[in-house]
Amino acid sequence: MLPGVTTLGEPLTRVLGPKTGKALEEIFGLCTVGDLLRHYPRRFYTRGELTDLSALREGDHVTVLARVVSVMEHPLPALPGKGRRSRLEVIVTDDRAKLILTFFSGIGRYRRELRPDVVGMFAGTVSTFRNRRQLVHPECEMLPGAAPNADLTPELAAEFAAEMIPVYPASAKFPSWKIAMSVKTALDTLDVGEDPLPAALRERYELAGRAEAIRAIHRPLDRADWNRARYRLKWDEAFLLQAALARRRLAAAAMPAMPRPHIDGGIADEFDARLPFTLTAGQVAVGQSLAVDLACAYPMHRLLQGEVGSGKTVIAIRAMLQVVDAGGQAALLAPTEVLAQQHYRSITDMLGPLAQLGQLGGAEHATGVALLTGSAGAAARRSALADAFTGDAGIVIGTHALLEDQVQFADLGLVVIDEQHRFGVEQRDALRAKAADNRPHVLVMTATPIPRTVAMTVYGDLETSTLTELPAGRSPIASFVVPAADKPRYLERAWERVREEVGRGQQAYVVCPRIGDGPDSDGPDSDRPDDIGEDDFGRVDMTGGIPRGVVLGRRQPLAVLDVAATLAAGPLAGLRLGILHGRLHPEEKDQVMRAFSAGEIDVLVATTVIEVGVDVPNATVMVVMDAERFGVSQLHQLRGRVGRGTAAGLCLLVTEAPPASPARERLEAVAATQDGFKLSRLDLEQRREGDVLGAAQAGRRSSLRLLQLLADEDLIGRAREEASAVVSADPQLAAHPALRDAIDELLGPQADFLDKT
Repeated sequence: MLPGVTTLGEPLTRVLGPKTGKALEEIFGLCTVGDLLRHYPRRFYTRGELTDLSALREGDHVTVLARVVSVMEHPLPALPGKGRRSRLEVIVTDDRAKLILTFFSGIGRYRRELRPDVVGMFAGTVSTFRNRRQLVHPECEMLPGAAPNADLTPELAAEFAAEMIPVYPASAKFPSWKIAMSVKTALDTLDVGEDPLPAALRERYELAGRAEAIRAIHRPLDRADWNRARYRLKWDEAFLLQAALARRRLAAAAMPAMPRPHIDGGIADEFDARLPFTLTAGQVAVGQSLAVDLACAYPMHRLLQGEVGSGKTVIAIRAMLQVVDAGGQAALLAPTEVLAQQHYRSITDMLGPLAQLGQLGGAEHATGVALLTGSAGAAARRSALADAFTGDAGIVIGTHALLEDQVQFADLGLVVIDEQHRFGVEQRDALRAKAADNRPHVLVMTATPIPRTVAMTVYGDLETSTLTELPAGRSPIASFVVPAADKPRYLERAWERVREEVGRGQQAYVVCPRIGDGPDSDGPDSDRPDDIGEDDFGRVDMTGGIPRGVVLGRRQPLAVLDVAATLAAGPLAGLRLGILHGRLHPEEKDQVMRAFSAGEIDVLVATTVIEVGVDVPNATVMVVMDAERFGVSQLHQLRGRVGRGTAAGLCLLVTEAPPASPARERLEAVAATQDGFKLSRLDLEQRREGDVLGAAQAGRRSSLRLLQLLADEDLIGRAREEASAVVSADPQLAAHPALRDAIDELLGPQADFLDKT
């Protein structure tokens, strides 16, 4: 490297000095020049376009571009021993609204710098004093050449007014213009090295060079220059990620694994013959794909996604039995004990005598099914461990307890992970490592529909199968928003509908976002909603028996324990109510679910512990309280618990969100469609890309800064095709060293997130 030249991998402490470099790392997590240059401006100001001051909201930390109107110093009462004091009040404007800048110290300096007609950038937290918006002691940066009455020619004035000024994601300790100064220092001596994108690709899509794009994203000549830079850098993000995923797919295909082919006349065929229903065309097609994958001499890596109630469990059972026929074992990992126990009950019921190895009445080709959870008693645990170790249990179902060191398998051939988004990479690897060769076949399942672009990015190293068809006889679910605040009668009618359904011999769920008994009473497992709504409303008069809990301003979410007690004493008095939440002992949870499944409970008041996997065909109605506090996909999952039998399902979304608010519109969208894939796109539109990818990346910083998974769907698809072609022709990227290095530099510290299975 030449003296004085800066590279992307160079530490910021060396380029900017220890003080600035350390501050950027502590505040923003930026360690290298590459990190800093990927800290892109949030927006740009031009000198001729001052900030709309009327749009400022109290409490926001803002950076504004405005012109000084007046500067006035006001005396303050003297304090003993302190001498003369004063307050400096500076009024700035965008030529439409005004904002006050207030200073109590450093007044001499600000009087010199802040003169009428000077244009500057001011950063601080918006507050209100005497009904006027103000920034108290804001950071100030006067724009170069912005002095009043500057001697500018018309040409220079036009150029000056059109200059684009970057506004970076900043903090009170490190304002935007200090970041801009740091970026300028890095750019002035930057050598980006060889371009990682192949020349033919750059030419085919008319992409700017890398050095030009990095410069223009921070210091554009105009909007067109900036847009061209964004387009090129989006290609960098998409292509590097897809190339890394393509390499994973090739590497996985090159690994040897024990083939588990279909055995004619085995337990899998007997299971098919026992099924009391006909498989859908989609189930048959996906089952055939899995059967082919399992027979291969390299590990299967497949994602199975499907609508709520589309029959994924049956497909998983058939795959597991194919492995058992071939002499292996299958492990099914579930995120909660409720779901693990539900799987155990449903699988043993569906298998019948085929699950009764060594028992009187067991079938000739029977296998064993074991359940292993953290709450299992000592005797049950010893039995399950022994059956897994000896191979007597062809199917082992469990929670995180399956990951413990003492759990050993005779011949683990297939790992099935249900609701995979609830598990981290390390947990999946721990289970996979229990196979003798560390290369079992892997099937991951989700009932949360995944948009195509998310599948291509987060799960791009997996083959994907999708079920969209519901089994025959499955009833539709009608969904309605119940505006409890502005139409209390609607809530009364909701409880009447619950009583009517119970009167017809059906059952109901009431779902609440919190357990109760204290301000921080969310459950220890899956009870806390994963997407709290932005709107939080004070309680108004709620007829129909729900506790008012009047609090000025905000209130806590409704809780299971409170709602259950109120319903039992009010609108649902006389019905058999049960309670289910994450703080119950696992045996209590199991007892409650068994009682509900057996029809011994009319109404189950629960948290989101019932979100996935719970299958009670007799349950026909669900009431979701404080529905605005749940995410779109979560609401879709929840309502999938009803309508699982022949009777129609009903889901009532109770909310106090005002009409036309974002939260209310979100609920109306959920009520308007049962299409989970459509709702998944809506969910993605309302979440940042980093949120979507962040969970998959085990909490690490997202590598995506500019790429938008929905808006850039076509670009991601083209990048996947181009990257696959490059990697197929050159798996080691020997002819593309810059591409290989860029993948390592951008994704290296978080590369394990790509290994989804």
